[in-house]
Amino acid sequence: MSTSDEQRPLPVDPPVPAASAATPAGLSRRGLLGLAVGGSVAGLAVGMGAGLTGGVALGRARAADEAQTAYDFFGAHQAGITTPVQDHLHFASFDMMPRTDRDDLITLLQDWSYAAARMTQGLEVSASGAVGGGPDAPPDDTGEALGLPAAGLTVTIGFGPGLFENEDGDRYGIAARRPPALERLPAFLGDDLDPQTSHGDLCVQACADDPQVAVHAIRNLSRIAFGRARLRWSQLGFGKTSRTTAAQATPRNLFGFKDGTANILADDTAALDEHVWVAPGDEPAWLVGGSYLVARRIAMLIETWDRVRLSEQSAIIGRDKGEGAPLSGGTESTAPDFEGTAIDAHSHVRLAHPSQNEGVRILRRGYNYVDGNNTLGRLDAGLFFLSYQRDPAQFIRLQRQLSTDLMNEYIRHVGSGIWAIPAGARPGSYVGAELFA
Repeated sequence: MSTSDEQRPLPVDPPVPAASAATPAGLSRRGLLGLAVGGSVAGLAVGMGAGLTGGVALGRARAADEAQTAYDFFGAHQAGITTPVQDHLHFASFDMMPRTDRDDLITLLQDWSYAAARMTQGLEVSASGAVGGGPDAPPDDTGEALGLPAAGLTVTIGFGPGLFENEDGDRYGIAARRPPALERLPAFLGDDLDPQTSHGDLCVQACADDPQVAVHAIRNLSRIAFGRARLRWSQLGFGKTSRTTAAQATPRNLFGFKDGTANILADDTAALDEHVWVAPGDEPAWLVGGSYLVARRIAMLIETWDRVRLSEQSAIIGRDKGEGAPLSGGTESTAPDFEGTAIDAHSHVRLAHPSQNEGVRILRRGYNYVDGNNTLGRLDAGLFFLSYQRDPAQFIRLQRQLSTDLMNEYIRHVGSGIWAIPAGARPGSYVGAELFA
């Protein structure tokens, strides 16, 4: 990432801190102005060996274009929800530190917003960055993204139920403003949740087309939080398992099936307004334009699944493994026909379909994960499920419907969390400012 002051400026003003806000050493809010993404990689495909085929060159040119993509941190909604799903994820959950107060929380959100606004443009977290500060102080930026472009980085911030009130009471003076729907999810049949990798006061979802850029974002936001919030748990993800634009091909999960065929897409504004965004008239008013995020760590019993006959795998899912078409016939985009017997009544497709759930829909944004192996020598792998919805009741309805899913024999829900996702920050402000108004 670059600290160049002489190229493309950021299209926004820096967040304006509250009168009581304390800026961490080296984090100059003036640095947001006049800074730019440096080190263009648009010419990566130029000068490659003559032996490369046109297809390879085109693929590399496309990769270079993706690396150069930069999404604005500011806007009506937070980026990272309807944004075209990137290839990599680093998700982190944080707990506020004991004895922190309202000013600590506000300044943390201001400092996170400031740093995120820079990193999403391919910049270091401050003007002095990794090497521009004094030699006798720790640098402002950890430096592993030096020279890397923005790579489509998005940073999405959310508030958990415990932020509003916990065993210490109403530390931040916001208990009365907790969204009524923001409660820990109820227990579902088959849950085997690890409390050490569930819940959290705050969450940060960093998505990018370069895993190092996503890791850099979480690493630096964790460092900035020092003394105010601590990392509770985190999850790396790769290989998106959903799409949010028609231009994206439907990806596959670790069971080898296409995932997210019927996902809500970014250009379907009517569906987004109905199913994803908190609307005027919903409670509370400060969350209008935001959403609710549910995260579920779903372990897949890979070795067991790999021994299941192909025909049985397809019956469990309700789609064929190659084309992704429903077993009732047609192509991937053909609507499933549940009137006949081709699709099992307890298949995943049938139970999850809106027609079987009173029209309930969610926006999915999940990722595959592989975290080495477990003590039995089996892959510790699965799906890190992320969904955005206007009301948590939508997810609860679907999850209860899936209690008889044939796929439950091959998966375990081992982590869980829910967060309110505020609307996007306005230029000159910070994420969640409306909560403290």
